[in-house]
Amino acid sequence: MSIQGSATLEGTLRYRERFAANAASGHVRKQQSIWLSSIGIGTYLGNADGETDARYTAAIARAVELGANVIDTAANYRFQRSERAIGNGLRDLTEAKGFSRNEIVICTKGGYLPFDGAPPRDMRRYVEETFVKPGIARFEDIVGGSHCMTPAYLENQLEQSLHNMDLDCVDVYYIHNPESQLGEVSEAEFYARLRTAFEALEKNRTDGKLKFYGVATWNGFRVPPSSGGYHSLSRMVETAREAGGESHGFRFIQLPFNLAMPEALTLSNQVVDGQPVSTLEAASTLGISVISSASIFQGRVAQGLPDDLRERLGSLPTDAQTAIQFVRSAPGICTALVGMSRIEHVEENLKLISVEPLELSQFMHLFSTT
Repeated sequence: MSIQGSATLEGTLRYRERFAANAASGHVRKQQSIWLSSIGIGTYLGNADGETDARYTAAIARAVELGANVIDTAANYRFQRSERAIGNGLRDLTEAKGFSRNEIVICTKGGYLPFDGAPPRDMRRYVEETFVKPGIARFEDIVGGSHCMTPAYLENQLEQSLHNMDLDCVDVYYIHNPESQLGEVSEAEFYARLRTAFEALEKNRTDGKLKFYGVATWNGFRVPPSSGGYHSLSRMVETAREAGGESHGFRFIQLPFNLAMPEALTLSNQVVDGQPVSTLEAASTLGISVISSASIFQGRVAQGLPDDLRERLGSLPTDAQTAIQFVRSAPGICTALVGMSRIEHVEENLKLISVEPLELSQFMHLFSTT
């Protein structure tokens, strides 16, 4: 039997209260009527083997035990193996360690064609047998040989993700890097495709298979409007209203934000009420929660940080903690995702839960002088 339910206000508040004695007041944040930890665990990197699967399962359980209730993955991460590791970790948490499903925020993504456990020998044949012949997607629906977001495809991928994690509902379901479509279709066609995708996700939301949906991007919200891969957040929200009304479920976006990639804060590439604003400002105005991916940029901003920067970020014991502190302190960022497949990294990074994020004035002063 699958693990029932989804994150709730009551459950995530109970999770927050578990750590009331040792967590900083700013560690768990209320967004979209649930409480989310300021640090979450990502599951992107790692070999596609049983040893890495077991490490992720243990790391996921340990992260939740230590104060991170946001878990992020995608169908194509490690050829579906990361989703399956999450399912195993959740079983451990709910059956042996006293946690409830409604305390944990589980996010996954669909869009890229995922392999099953390992790369196939013949990719075209795999796509044809897995997606085309069953009627899940046509070859012409697949952009760049790897990306699809038709309603039938997203329905298939959502069902697959629920099965992989042994869940009946996912808390946030993202369309994965929709900007991949913009290299091959016009802007008008892109938003038409996005609307049909949102309509499908709204139906799945009504059916109880997902709680919220959104888009997880790499370039879409970090580039100027003149770029071919640019996303207008206002237009996406309007598209969601067309698909689901004012109570639509488009409430989350994911984007990279870190010491080396600050564009979501520094680039005024969005327009809200006729005014140019940053993506983080736009999201706040439009009622959208922002989750940061690549918070330590796959380790590239977790070593060799200047002493003065480390000091202004609190003289924390490690560069990784310093980089995470920067992200979780940024105005408009709800959760900083950090890929952690080893328990020792989880235990090191989650020592931050007892440290308050920077005050806004401290953060802006820091940013203006780096």
